[in-house]
Amino acid sequence: MTPSFYPRPYLYHINTADEQSQTSISRKANRSFGLIPFRVVDQLENEELTLAKAKEACVCYTLPDTNHTKLFIYQRVDNCANLDDFKICNAYDIDNTGLVCAWPSEEVLAYYCLSNLDLFRSKRVIELGSGYGLAGLLIAAATEALEVVISDGNPQVVDYIQRNINANTSVFGGTKVKSMMLHWNQEELSDISNSFDIIVASDCTFFKEFHKGLVQTVKCLLSKEGPSEAIFFGPKRGNSLDEFLMEVKESGLQFTIDEIYHTEVWRRHESFINNDALWPNYEKDHCYPLLVRISF
Repeated sequence: MTPSFYPRPYLYHINTADEQSQTSISRKANRSFGLIPFRVVDQLENEELTLAKAKEACVCYTLPDTNHTKLFIYQRVDNCANLDDFKICNAYDIDNTGLVCAWPSEEVLAYYCLSNLDLFRSKRVIELGSGYGLAGLLIAAATEALEVVISDGNPQVVDYIQRNINANTSVFGGTKVKSMMLHWNQEELSDISNSFDIIVASDCTFFKEFHKGLVQTVKCLLSKEGPSEAIFFGPKRGNSLDEFLMEVKESGLQFTIDEIYHTEVWRRHESFINNDALWPNYEKDHCYPLLVRISF
C-alpha cells in the first residue's frame, strides 16, 4: 500500500486556485531530503505567468557547488491533472508519476552525482524515467559530461524535459544535452544500443510490470567497450526492489547495493526517523533510497 504522503498514481484532483497551487508546491519542501535548496519563481513573464498560476510552476534549484549554479525547472503543481493525462497513459502503456512532482529519490540521485563529479567527466550519460529531469540537468550543468540524454516514456513529460533543457542551456558548457522519448518495453533500440557509459535512474522500480523491460533496456544501452554502469536510487517498497534485482541477476548483469552511500543523506534519514515532525509518516522502506549499481 502506498503511504499517504506519496502522490498516488492515477488518483488526482483538479486544482486551479492560485493560492492552493502555491501551497502545493511549497509543501514539497517537507517531502524531500532538503539537499538542494529550491524556491518557486514568482515573477514570470506574460504567458508563462498565466500558465504558472493555472497549473504550472517554475522552480529554481541552487546547486550546492562552488558557483551556486541555478537550474530552472518547469513542472506541474501538485494535484493538477486532466483527463488527457489518463488517455495518454492508456495509449502509451505508461504510468503518470512523472507528472506528479520531483520525487525524493531524484533529489538524492542529483546530490550523489554532484558529490561524484569524476564519474561523469567526458562520459555519455542517459537518465531513464527522468520525470522533470533534475538529475540529468544537474549532470549536464556540473559534471563536464560529454553528452546527457534525459528520457521518459510519457510524451507529456518529454515536452517538459525539452522545455527545461531550453531554459538552462547557458549552464551546460560544452555538454550536449537532449531529450528523448524512451519506453522501456520498446523492442527496437538499435540507434542507441551500447551507446552509454553511465545510466542513471531514480524511483523506477516501483511498478513490477516494467521490471523486465527496464532491465533489458539497461542491458541494451550500456556500452560494452570499457567500463560502464547503471546507477539506480530507490526505496525497497516492500519486495519491489528485491524482485527488480532478481530480474537483473537473471539477465546476466551484476549488481551491488549500498545503504550508507553518503554521510549527509544518511544523517538526514536518521533525523527523519527520530523526529516525525520533520517528515510526517516517514518510513525507511518507502522513503529512503538505496543505491544500486549495475554492470556487466
